[in-house]
Amino acid sequence: MVSLDENFDILENKIKDPKFRQITGVSNEVKYYIFDYPSADELKVRTRIDSIKSKSESSFNDYTIQVFDLYDIMLDILKSKGRLEKCFELEKTKGFDKLCHGINGLLQVNSTNGLIIRHIEENLTDNAIVFITGIGKCYPIIRAHTIINNLHMVIDQVPVVMFYPGKYTGQELILFDGEIKDDNYYRALRISE
Repeated sequence: MVSLDENFDILENKIKDPKFRQITGVSNEVKYYIFDYPSADELKVRTRIDSIKSKSESSFNDYTIQVFDLYDIMLDILKSKGRLEKCFELEKTKGFDKLCHGINGLLQVNSTNGLIIRHIEENLTDNAIVFITGIGKCYPIIRAHTIINNLHMVIDQVPVVMFYPGKYTGQELILFDGEIKDDNYYRALRISE
């Protein structure tokens, strides 16, 4: 079993390798990666991601680390549309399930043209390595499998690393160390592979 620090060391070595950023495969796609970790290590993961991003910014790399926190994006969209306070009221009056359904509809999360996917696509820079974070903070409103499946359809020129608080078996994501399971197949590699 690879420790969290060892997994981050593997990630840092991979992103420095130019082959990591090259278009490969039968369909000329870049690879998607899942960086899974125990949810109890969330704060360590955030700290290490910030460190990797800072190191990247202060060096002369030919790539940029772009971190997209799904929770922050969701809140920014809700605020910009004047819906955040309405969401609080909806949860009070109709319950959490209705809130989730309403936010999903507003954000169009099941679409490749959804607001979160568009936000990432529109803010993407050339030569980026995308880090997707905030999965645990926005679950169950936004599901990791929905985001990664839709990103596959629109972002194919830069590598994407999704930081996932749970376990990735290579075929399915198991959230929060086995408590909740999404039964979906993913075309992504574990970062330690």
